[in-house]
Amino acid sequence: MPEPTPRKDDTAISGAGAGGAMDLAVAEGTSLEPGPQKGGDKARSLWSDAWHDLRRNPVFIVSGLIIAFLVFISLWPSAIASGDPLACDLAKAQQGSQPGHPFGFNGQGCDVYTRTVYGARASVTVGVCATIGVALLGSILGGLAGFFGGWFDALLSRITDVFFAIPVVLGGLVFLSVVPGTTVWPVITFIVLLGWPQIARIARGSVITAKQNDYVQAARALGAGNSRMLLRHISPNAVAPVIVVATIALGTYIALEATLSYLGVGLRPPTVSWGIDISSASAYVRNAPHMLLWPAGALAVTVLAFIMLGDAVRDALDPKLR
Repeated sequence: MPEPTPRKDDTAISGAGAGGAMDLAVAEGTSLEPGPQKGGDKARSLWSDAWHDLRRNPVFIVSGLIIAFLVFISLWPSAIASGDPLACDLAKAQQGSQPGHPFGFNGQGCDVYTRTVYGARASVTVGVCATIGVALLGSILGGLAGFFGGWFDALLSRITDVFFAIPVVLGGLVFLSVVPGTTVWPVITFIVLLGWPQIARIARGSVITAKQNDYVQAARALGAGNSRMLLRHISPNAVAPVIVVATIALGTYIALEATLSYLGVGLRPPTVSWGIDISSASAYVRNAPHMLLWPAGALAVTVLAFIMLGDAVRDALDPKLR
């Protein structure tokens, strides 16, 4: 009976000895040229991956366009409103829409459209500046407490418990009654004083989680100092939750400013604010609802835009939600 003719591959393997199979695999592997990765995507970091997702999120695009428009009219309100928000004519008080005055007039005869446009400046300024102050103060204190621990961590935890026990509106009534002012800075100062504990707790938890990772332990074993580990290894990997919470809180701070202005302790005339206009229009809501509709609608859209932006950023930065 004729013996079967060995295949070419079998001959190559048998002739190569014990290492023939390995040599053949290496030879075949080295003959293959590396091809492009699946989908043509390169490895991305957390931030580039988040930006990649945000650009394809319609919620982020819509909210970003609204916020960009609000920032534009806050910086250059005269670009779309040529009138003076403080110029009033009592003869036109509570009148409705007219040519050149699409939103009508308020109880003092001021143009509601012009005041609504100029009111965005105070609200956006308070929201952005308060958020930056809260994020910086809370991140620094919370990050140091989470990294070093010990008595500083225990003391900060007790202090934050005290601040969390203070009702926000009641605290604003007391603080802004003692520190009155017609500018935005007393309101910003109050929001920073009562808003930092939330960010501090978020930052503390993120730093505690990040410092337990292997790369931080390796940096410590290689002799890296505390400042280097905080700035180079821990902070970039612990800042994402802080950004998410701060972005969502920005809309809340704008609503808080309007609430305090409505109660008469926040921004005060001659400052133009949506909260002030809503407060003055509440007494005429039956006879002239347009006085309340436009500033309240602008406030609602602004707060909703920042909250939507925060939700989109949270979805992009949280790997568990992918």
